[in-house]
Amino acid sequence: MKIESIVLREIHMQLKSPFETSFGTVQDRRILLAEVIADGVSGWGEVTAGETPAYNSETTDTAWHVISDFMAPRLVGKTLARASDFPALMTQIRGHEMAKSGLENALWDVEARSKGVPLYKLLGGTLEEIACGVSLGIRENPQSLVKRVEQELRSGYQRIKLKIKPGKDVEYVAAVRKEFPSIRLSVDANSAYSLEDTAHLKKLDQFNLLMMEQPLSWDDIHGHSKLQAQIQTAICLDECIHNTRHALTAIELKACRIINIKLGRVSGHAEARTMQEACRQQNIPVWCGGMLESGVGRTHNIAMSTLPGFSLPGDVSASRRYWNEDIIEPEVEVTPHGTIRVPNTPGLGYQVRRDLVEKLTVRRNAWSARHAAS
Repeated sequence: MKIESIVLREIHMQLKSPFETSFGTVQDRRILLAEVIADGVSGWGEVTAGETPAYNSETTDTAWHVISDFMAPRLVGKTLARASDFPALMTQIRGHEMAKSGLENALWDVEARSKGVPLYKLLGGTLEEIACGVSLGIRENPQSLVKRVEQELRSGYQRIKLKIKPGKDVEYVAAVRKEFPSIRLSVDANSAYSLEDTAHLKKLDQFNLLMMEQPLSWDDIHGHSKLQAQIQTAICLDECIHNTRHALTAIELKACRIINIKLGRVSGHAEARTMQEACRQQNIPVWCGGMLESGVGRTHNIAMSTLPGFSLPGDVSASRRYWNEDIIEPEVEVTPHGTIRVPNTPGLGYQVRRDLVEKLTVRRNAWSARHAAS
Protein backbone atom coordinates (compact mmCIF):
# COMPACT_ATOMS: atom_id res chain seq x y z
CA MET A 1 0.00 0.00 0.00
CA LYS A 2 1.54 3.29 -1.14
CA ILE A 3 0.23 5.99 1.22
CA GLU A 4 -0.80 8.78 -1.15
CA SER A 5 -2.56 11.15 1.21
CA ILE A 6 -3.91 11.58 4.72
CA VAL A 7 -6.73 13.86 5.86
CA LEU A 8 -7.40 14.62 9.52
CA ARG A 9 -10.74 16.19 10.41
CA GLU A 10 -12.28 17.38 13.64
CA ILE A 11 -16.04 17.07 13.69
CA HIS A 12 -18.49 18.15 16.38
CA MET A 13 -21.41 15.90 17.28
CA GLN A 14 -23.94 16.17 20.12
CA LEU A 15 -25.10 13.14 22.05
CA LYS A 16 -28.86 12.77 22.31
CA SER A 17 -28.59 13.09 26.08
CA PRO A 18 -25.82 13.84 28.61
CA PHE A 19 -23.68 10.86 29.64
CA GLU A 20 -22.40 10.94 33.25
CA THR A 21 -19.54 8.89 34.69
CA SER A 22 -17.30 9.37 37.70
CA PHE A 23 -15.14 11.55 35.39
CA GLY A 24 -17.95 14.02 34.77
CA THR A 25 -20.72 14.61 32.24
CA VAL A 26 -20.33 14.88 28.48
CA GLN A 27 -22.77 15.71 25.70
CA ASP A 28 -20.85 17.69 23.09
CA ARG A 29 -18.25 15.48 21.42
CA ARG A 30 -15.16 16.67 19.56
CA ILE A 31 -14.19 13.72 17.38
CA LEU A 32 -11.16 13.28 15.13
CA LEU A 33 -11.54 11.28 11.93
CA ALA A 34 -8.52 10.02 10.00
CA GLU A 35 -8.90 9.26 6.30
CA VAL A 36 -6.00 7.50 4.59
CA ILE A 37 -5.81 7.02 0.82
CA ALA A 38 -3.48 4.33 -0.53
CA ASP A 39 -3.39 3.03 -4.08
CA GLY A 40 -6.53 5.04 -4.79
CA VAL A 41 -8.50 3.40 -1.97
CA SER A 42 -9.87 5.40 0.96
CA GLY A 43 -10.08 4.04 4.51
CA TRP A 44 -11.37 5.59 7.73
CA GLY A 45 -10.38 5.50 11.38
CA GLU A 46 -11.50 7.38 14.48
CA VAL A 47 -9.45 8.85 17.31
CA THR A 48 -11.42 8.01 20.44
CA ALA A 49 -9.73 10.48 22.81
CA GLY A 50 -11.97 12.61 24.98
CA GLU A 51 -12.17 16.36 25.24
CA THR A 52 -10.31 16.34 28.57
CA PRO A 53 -7.51 14.10 29.97
CA ALA A 54 -9.90 12.44 32.43
CA TYR A 55 -10.03 8.90 31.01
CA ASN A 56 -6.36 8.86 30.00
CA SER A 57 -3.64 11.39 29.20
CA GLU A 58 -4.82 11.95 25.62
CA THR A 59 -7.30 14.57 24.45
CA THR A 60 -8.74 15.67 21.14
CA ASP A 61 -6.13 18.42 21.01
CA THR A 62 -3.11 16.30 21.96
CA ALA A 63 -4.08 13.76 19.30
CA TRP A 64 -4.41 16.53 16.69
CA HIS A 65 -0.93 17.79 17.60
CA VAL A 66 0.79 14.38 17.62
CA ILE A 67 -0.81 13.18 14.40
CA SER A 68 -0.18 16.49 12.63
CA ASP A 69 3.40 17.04 13.74
CA PHE A 70 4.76 13.52 14.07
CA MET A 71 2.62 10.64 12.80
CA ALA A 72 1.11 11.78 9.50
CA PRO A 73 4.40 13.24 8.15
CA ARG A 74 6.12 9.94 9.05
CA LEU A 75 3.44 7.86 7.31
CA VAL A 76 2.61 9.74 4.12
CA GLY A 77 4.57 8.54 1.10
CA LYS A 78 5.54 5.24 2.74
CA THR A 79 4.75 1.85 1.23
CA LEU A 80 3.42 -0.78 3.63
CA ALA A 81 2.88 -4.44 2.82
CA ARG A 82 0.01 -4.58 5.29
CA ALA A 83 -1.74 -2.48 7.93
CA SER A 84 -0.09 -4.45 10.73
CA ASP A 85 3.26 -2.91 9.68
CA PHE A 86 2.11 0.48 10.96
CA PRO A 87 3.20 0.06 14.62
CA ALA A 88 6.81 -0.51 13.52
CA LEU A 89 6.79 2.94 11.89
CA MET A 90 5.76 4.55 15.17
CA THR A 91 8.22 2.96 17.59
CA GLN A 92 9.91 6.31 18.25
CA ILE A 93 6.61 7.79 19.46
CA ARG A 94 5.83 6.66 23.00
CA GLY A 95 2.25 6.39 24.16
CA HIS A 96 -0.44 8.35 22.29
CA GLU A 97 -2.26 5.08 21.65
CA MET A 98 -5.53 6.70 20.60
CA ALA A 99 -3.80 8.88 18.03
CA LYS A 100 -2.00 5.83 16.65
CA SER A 101 -5.19 3.83 16.57
CA GLY A 102 -6.99 6.39 14.40
CA LEU A 103 -4.38 6.09 11.66
CA GLU A 104 -3.72 2.37 11.97
CA ASN A 105 -7.39 1.44 11.83
CA ALA A 106 -7.85 3.55 8.69
CA LEU A 107 -5.06 1.46 7.11
CA TRP A 108 -6.88 -1.75 8.04
CA ASP A 109 -9.97 -0.41 6.27
CA VAL A 110 -7.85 0.42 3.20
CA GLU A 111 -6.27 -3.04 3.14
CA ALA A 112 -9.60 -4.83 3.49
CA ARG A 113 -11.19 -2.74 0.75
CA SER A 114 -8.18 -3.26 -1.54
CA LYS A 115 -8.41 -7.02 -1.09
CA GLY A 116 -12.19 -7.03 -1.47
CA VAL A 117 -12.80 -8.67 1.91
CA PRO A 118 -14.73 -7.60 5.01
CA LEU A 119 -12.50 -6.09 7.68
CA TYR A 120 -13.58 -8.64 10.27
CA LYS A 121 -12.34 -11.48 8.07
CA LEU A 122 -9.02 -9.74 7.43
CA LEU A 123 -8.60 -9.46 11.20
CA GLY A 124 -9.31 -13.16 11.64
CA GLY A 125 -12.80 -12.77 13.05
CA THR A 126 -15.16 -15.71 13.00
CA LEU A 127 -18.50 -14.40 14.26
CA GLU A 128 -21.10 -13.17 11.78
CA GLU A 129 -23.24 -11.76 14.57
CA ILE A 130 -22.03 -10.20 17.83
CA ALA A 131 -23.78 -9.96 21.19
CA CYS A 132 -24.43 -6.43 22.45
CA GLY A 133 -24.49 -4.89 25.87
CA VAL A 134 -25.22 -1.34 26.87
CA SER A 135 -23.51 1.13 29.19
CA LEU A 136 -25.73 3.45 31.23
CA GLY A 137 -24.48 6.69 32.70
CA ILE A 138 -25.12 7.72 36.29
CA ARG A 139 -28.71 8.80 36.85
CA GLU A 140 -30.25 11.28 39.27
CA ASN A 141 -31.89 8.57 41.40
CA PRO A 142 -32.38 4.78 41.50
CA GLN A 143 -35.93 4.98 40.20
CA SER A 144 -34.93 6.74 36.97
CA LEU A 145 -32.13 4.22 36.50
CA VAL A 146 -34.55 1.31 36.82
CA LYS A 147 -36.78 2.88 34.16
CA ARG A 148 -33.83 3.31 31.82
CA VAL A 149 -32.73 -0.30 32.33
CA GLU A 150 -36.26 -1.43 31.48
CA GLN A 151 -36.11 0.53 28.21
CA GLU A 152 -32.78 -1.00 27.23
CA LEU A 153 -33.95 -4.52 28.02
CA ARG A 154 -36.97 -3.99 25.78
CA SER A 155 -34.49 -3.13 23.02
CA GLY A 156 -32.94 -6.57 23.47
CA TYR A 157 -29.53 -5.78 24.97
CA GLN A 158 -27.92 -8.84 26.52
CA ARG A 159 -25.93 -7.12 29.27
CA ILE A 160 -26.52 -3.96 31.27
CA LYS A 161 -23.56 -2.02 32.65
CA LEU A 162 -24.15 0.66 35.29
CA LYS A 163 -21.71 3.50 35.85
CA ILE A 164 -21.14 4.02 39.57
CA LYS A 165 -19.28 6.37 41.90
CA PRO A 166 -19.21 6.92 45.69
CA GLY A 167 -22.67 7.91 46.86
CA LYS A 168 -24.32 6.47 43.76
CA ASP A 169 -23.49 2.80 43.90
CA VAL A 170 -24.98 0.19 46.25
CA GLU A 171 -28.45 1.71 46.47
CA TYR A 172 -28.63 2.09 42.70
CA VAL A 173 -27.43 -1.44 41.96
CA ALA A 174 -29.78 -2.86 44.58
CA ALA A 175 -32.77 -1.17 42.96
CA VAL A 176 -31.92 -2.56 39.53
CA ARG A 177 -31.19 -6.07 40.81
CA LYS A 178 -34.43 -6.15 42.81
CA GLU A 179 -36.45 -5.24 39.71
CA PHE A 180 -34.48 -7.51 37.36
CA PRO A 181 -33.17 -10.45 39.42
CA SER A 182 -31.83 -12.55 36.55
CA ILE A 183 -30.34 -10.13 34.00
CA ARG A 184 -26.63 -10.06 33.18
CA LEU A 185 -25.52 -7.00 35.17
CA SER A 186 -22.17 -5.31 35.71
CA VAL A 187 -20.84 -2.05 37.14
CA ASP A 188 -18.10 0.34 36.03
CA ALA A 189 -16.39 2.63 38.53
CA ASN A 190 -13.87 4.34 36.23
CA SER A 191 -11.25 4.47 39.02
CA ALA A 192 -13.54 6.20 41.53
CA TYR A 193 -12.51 4.15 44.60
CA SER A 194 -9.43 3.24 46.65
CA LEU A 195 -8.36 0.18 48.64
CA GLU A 196 -9.75 1.92 51.72
CA ASP A 197 -13.19 1.35 50.18
CA THR A 198 -12.77 -2.45 50.11
CA ALA A 199 -15.41 -3.09 52.79
CA HIS A 200 -17.87 -0.91 50.91
CA LEU A 201 -17.12 -2.55 47.57
CA LYS A 202 -17.69 -5.98 49.15
CA LYS A 203 -21.35 -4.98 49.52
CA LEU A 204 -21.68 -5.31 45.75
CA ASP A 205 -20.92 -9.05 45.99
CA GLN A 206 -24.53 -9.70 47.03
CA PHE A 207 -25.88 -8.66 43.62
CA ASN A 208 -24.39 -11.49 41.54
CA LEU A 209 -22.61 -9.13 39.15
CA LEU A 210 -20.89 -10.28 36.00
CA MET A 211 -18.00 -7.93 36.82
CA MET A 212 -16.84 -4.78 38.58
CA GLU A 213 -14.88 -2.69 36.08
CA GLN A 214 -11.79 -0.64 37.04
CA PRO A 215 -12.71 0.26 40.63
CA LEU A 216 -9.22 1.56 41.57
CA SER A 217 -6.69 3.96 40.09
CA TRP A 218 -6.12 3.95 36.33
CA ASP A 219 -2.52 2.72 36.66
CA ASP A 220 -2.72 0.46 39.75
CA ILE A 221 -2.54 -3.18 38.70
CA HIS A 222 -0.99 -4.12 42.07
CA GLY A 223 -3.81 -2.52 44.04
CA HIS A 224 -6.40 -4.38 42.01
CA SER A 225 -4.65 -7.66 42.82
CA LYS A 226 -5.13 -6.90 46.51
CA LEU A 227 -8.79 -5.98 46.01
CA GLN A 228 -9.59 -9.02 43.85
CA ALA A 229 -8.32 -11.30 46.61
CA GLN A 230 -10.87 -9.80 49.02
CA ILE A 231 -14.06 -9.66 46.93
CA GLN A 232 -16.09 -12.32 45.16
CA THR A 233 -17.10 -10.22 42.15
CA ALA A 234 -14.78 -10.56 39.17
CA ILE A 235 -12.72 -7.44 38.54
CA CYS A 236 -12.43 -6.30 34.94
CA LEU A 237 -9.53 -4.02 34.08
CA ASP A 238 -9.88 -1.21 31.56
CA GLU A 239 -7.74 1.91 32.05
CA CYS A 240 -4.80 -0.12 33.42
CA ILE A 241 -4.32 -2.15 30.23
CA HIS A 242 -2.57 -0.39 27.34
CA ASN A 243 -0.84 -3.38 25.74
CA THR A 244 -0.49 -7.15 25.95
CA ARG A 245 2.36 -6.87 28.46
CA HIS A 246 0.03 -5.06 30.85
CA ALA A 247 -2.66 -7.69 30.31
CA LEU A 248 -0.32 -10.58 31.05
CA THR A 249 1.03 -8.79 34.13
CA ALA A 250 -2.49 -8.29 35.47
CA ILE A 251 -3.36 -11.93 34.82
CA GLU A 252 -0.19 -13.21 36.52
CA LEU A 253 -0.81 -10.99 39.56
CA LYS A 254 -4.46 -12.12 39.65
CA ALA A 255 -5.54 -8.49 39.51
CA CYS A 256 -8.59 -9.32 37.37
CA ARG A 257 -10.59 -12.15 35.86
CA ILE A 258 -11.85 -10.22 32.80
CA ILE A 259 -10.27 -7.61 30.50
CA ASN A 260 -11.95 -4.84 28.53
CA ILE A 261 -10.26 -4.11 25.18
CA LYS A 262 -10.76 -0.68 23.66
CA LEU A 263 -9.19 -0.14 20.26
CA GLY A 264 -8.04 3.37 21.06
CA ARG A 265 -6.59 2.49 24.44
CA VAL A 266 -4.47 -0.36 23.03
CA SER A 267 -3.35 1.58 19.89
CA GLY A 268 -5.32 -0.23 17.21
CA HIS A 269 -6.29 -3.56 15.67
CA ALA A 270 -2.82 -5.10 15.60
CA GLU A 271 -2.34 -4.92 19.37
CA ALA A 272 -5.99 -5.77 20.05
CA ARG A 273 -5.59 -9.00 18.06
CA THR A 274 -2.46 -9.94 19.99
CA MET A 275 -4.07 -9.12 23.34
CA GLN A 276 -7.28 -11.06 22.82
CA GLU A 277 -5.32 -14.13 21.75
CA ALA A 278 -2.99 -13.91 24.77
CA CYS A 279 -6.01 -13.60 27.06
CA ARG A 280 -7.75 -16.51 25.33
CA GLN A 281 -4.73 -18.73 25.96
CA GLN A 282 -4.95 -17.78 29.65
CA ASN A 283 -8.73 -18.44 29.75
CA ILE A 284 -9.44 -14.78 30.47
CA PRO A 285 -12.54 -13.52 28.64
CA VAL A 286 -12.39 -10.14 26.91
CA TRP A 287 -15.01 -7.78 25.58
CA CYS A 288 -15.13 -4.56 23.57
CA GLY A 289 -15.47 -1.31 25.48
CA GLY A 290 -16.91 1.90 24.04
CA MET A 291 -15.81 5.53 24.03
CA LEU A 292 -18.96 7.30 22.76
CA GLU A 293 -17.75 6.79 19.20
CA SER A 294 -19.31 7.99 16.00
CA GLY A 295 -20.27 5.37 13.44
CA VAL A 296 -16.68 5.08 12.19
CA GLY A 297 -15.31 4.01 15.55
CA ARG A 298 -18.39 1.89 16.21
CA THR A 299 -17.92 -0.13 13.02
CA HIS A 300 -14.28 -0.82 13.87
CA ASN A 301 -15.49 -2.09 17.25
CA ILE A 302 -17.93 -4.41 15.50
CA ALA A 303 -15.14 -5.91 13.39
CA MET A 304 -12.87 -6.40 16.42
CA SER A 305 -15.66 -8.04 18.41
CA THR A 306 -15.83 -10.94 15.95
CA LEU A 307 -12.45 -12.29 17.12
CA PRO A 308 -12.53 -15.57 19.08
CA GLY A 309 -11.47 -14.11 22.44
CA PHE A 310 -14.44 -11.73 22.64
CA SER A 311 -16.75 -14.04 24.56
CA LEU A 312 -18.76 -11.45 26.54
CA PRO A 313 -21.21 -8.85 25.19
CA GLY A 314 -19.46 -5.53 24.57
CA ASP A 315 -20.52 -1.90 24.67
CA VAL A 316 -21.26 -1.88 20.94
CA SER A 317 -24.80 -0.59 20.63
CA ALA A 318 -27.06 1.04 18.08
CA SER A 319 -26.26 4.41 16.51
CA ARG A 320 -29.64 5.78 17.52
CA ARG A 321 -28.87 5.32 21.23
CA TYR A 322 -26.33 8.13 20.96
CA TRP A 323 -26.93 10.22 17.85
CA ASN A 324 -29.93 11.76 16.14
CA GLU A 325 -27.98 11.26 12.92
CA ASP A 326 -24.82 9.16 12.53
CA ILE A 327 -22.10 9.74 9.94
CA ILE A 328 -22.35 6.27 8.37
CA GLU A 329 -24.92 4.49 6.27
CA PRO A 330 -26.60 2.29 7.04
CA GLU A 331 -26.52 3.20 10.70
CA VAL A 332 -25.63 0.49 13.21
CA GLU A 333 -28.77 -1.36 14.30
CA VAL A 334 -29.35 -3.97 17.00
CA THR A 335 -31.66 -6.92 16.40
CA PRO A 336 -34.59 -7.59 18.77
CA HIS A 337 -32.52 -10.33 20.45
CA GLY A 338 -29.61 -8.02 21.20
CA THR A 339 -27.11 -8.68 18.43
CA ILE A 340 -25.50 -6.82 15.54
CA ARG A 341 -25.15 -8.62 12.23
CA VAL A 342 -21.65 -8.14 10.84
CA PRO A 343 -21.64 -6.81 7.25
CA ASN A 344 -19.98 -8.97 4.61
CA THR A 345 -19.07 -6.19 2.19
CA PRO A 346 -15.43 -5.08 1.78
CA GLY A 347 -13.77 -2.98 4.46
CA LEU A 348 -15.86 -1.69 7.35
CA GLY A 349 -19.04 -2.67 5.55
CA TYR A 350 -20.55 0.78 6.09
CA GLN A 351 -20.15 3.91 4.00
CA VAL A 352 -19.07 7.23 5.47
CA ARG A 353 -21.48 10.05 4.69
CA ARG A 354 -19.01 12.55 3.29
CA ASP A 355 -21.61 15.26 2.94
CA LEU A 356 -22.48 15.09 6.63
CA VAL A 357 -18.83 14.79 7.69
CA GLU A 358 -17.99 17.95 5.74
CA LYS A 359 -20.94 19.75 7.30
CA LEU A 360 -19.76 18.79 10.81
CA THR A 361 -16.06 19.52 10.19
CA VAL A 362 -14.60 22.45 12.15
CA ARG A 363 -10.93 22.02 11.18
CA ARG A 364 -8.97 20.00 8.69
CA ASN A 365 -5.36 19.09 7.97
CA ALA A 366 -4.03 17.19 4.96
CA TRP A 367 -0.79 15.61 3.77
CA SER A 368 0.11 14.45 0.26
CA ALA A 369 2.94 12.17 -0.86
CA ARG A 370 3.42 14.47 -3.85
CA HIS A 371 4.07 17.45 -1.60
CA ALA A 372 6.19 15.36 0.76
CA ALA A 373 8.38 14.25 -2.15
CA SER A 374 8.87 17.80 -3.35
